[in-house]
Amino acid sequence: MTHSFDAALAELRDLLADGAVLVDPDVTERYRQDWAKDPNAGTPIAVVRARTTADVQSVMKWAGTHGVSVVPRGAGSGLSGGATAVDGGIVLTTELMRDITVDPVTRIAVVQPGLLNAEVKKAAAEHGLWYPPDPSSFEMCSIGGNAATNAGGLCCVKYGVTTDYVLGLEVVLADGTAVRLGGPRLKDVAGLSLTKLFIGSEGTLGIITEITVRLIPAQPPASTVVASFSSVRDATTAILAITRSLRPAMLEFMDRASIGAVEDAMNMGLDRDAHAMLIARSDSPGADRDREIEIMASACTAAGASDVFTTDDPEEGEAFAAARRFAIPAVERLGSLLLEDVGVPLPALPDLVEGIERISEKYDVLVAVIAHAGDGNTHPLIVFDPSDADMERRANLAFGAIMDLAISLGGTITGEHGVGRLKKAWLPDQVGEDVMKLTQRIKTALDPDGILNPGAVL
Repeated sequence: MTHSFDAALAELRDLLADGAVLVDPDVTERYRQDWAKDPNAGTPIAVVRARTTADVQSVMKWAGTHGVSVVPRGAGSGLSGGATAVDGGIVLTTELMRDITVDPVTRIAVVQPGLLNAEVKKAAAEHGLWYPPDPSSFEMCSIGGNAATNAGGLCCVKYGVTTDYVLGLEVVLADGTAVRLGGPRLKDVAGLSLTKLFIGSEGTLGIITEITVRLIPAQPPASTVVASFSSVRDATTAILAITRSLRPAMLEFMDRASIGAVEDAMNMGLDRDAHAMLIARSDSPGADRDREIEIMASACTAAGASDVFTTDDPEEGEAFAAARRFAIPAVERLGSLLLEDVGVPLPALPDLVEGIERISEKYDVLVAVIAHAGDGNTHPLIVFDPSDADMERRANLAFGAIMDLAISLGGTITGEHGVGRLKKAWLPDQVGEDVMKLTQRIKTALDPDGILNPGAVL
């Protein structure tokens, strides 16, 4: 680091509270990658821990003056390399921004971005309310990261994703300007829908420093159906039959590899011989719940399920949901992972899942598949040994082939994890040249010097 840059960092320290700027390599190393473990992660010159919107403004004004790139970061649980550090830049973490205020009358919460998804749920529950979006990593992912990637989750087949619950944002732009978009009004169509523009923008257009989220009454007790199948095609047939008839509160899929990995880790008595398992849930009131459970169980039986189990015990049902949530960590015990997040229109789901099986065979790599099956969003988990160069090469080829397959089926390269750095090469193939040009024009208008999360998305 040059003497002049030492002076610039000293200037940054003067703008912030003591201890906000971290340069110890042992500390900054922990902020280089998110959960995707991007092998091309750079080395930041510093990590900055902001506590207030004013802190973020100061950092962005300083970065603009000195031409320093800024990578925003929440809890680091992202799965697409969206929070990967860049050489010579800084990582700005919002993990210490953790205030929350709940208004039970309006049914909203005003939340700083560092609060975890689970903590928002807990604060809402104290008022008999519920914040629905529930990524599998809800106990470790931050609400700011959820907004930045427009995160989904297991219950989103019925209740929707993050953007459906965001009423307002405070965002710091690249030049340090702080803007308020939307707010506590339940209906508001004044001006352009700029709030929606920043949700899912992955820190490339601005840094979210406050979020106003909509809450709903607490989820009713749920009943659960668990069905095992001897073929993936039978399971996908059941999925389409269920979604044709109703909107389940949850409809999750696990293939044989993911079932085995979870059983190894949790010893729940899952059927290792099954080629697929569905976990479906209804939380409709009273007799409607019983009717929906019967419809879902019958759909599984008619599709050829080898075993169908139902329970109205919420704790027993939640144990199966917990097994599904643990699938990624369980499969990760088998080796390093390349994590996919491809989705397709529901009628194409059987072709996607069977196509992934063919890709796995072609490139001779294990691909475990889990899915938010009710909305066509799959998570193929490609397992490889990083010490085996040829296997890593084949894993990367499979990674691209799966995204190509999803696009060919009218689908998407990401349903909820974001494009980040790992998927940006495939984005033009999905959205087209004109949309890419429009995206770049928006990026240039808001961040003309390209200092916000460079290399992500674009």
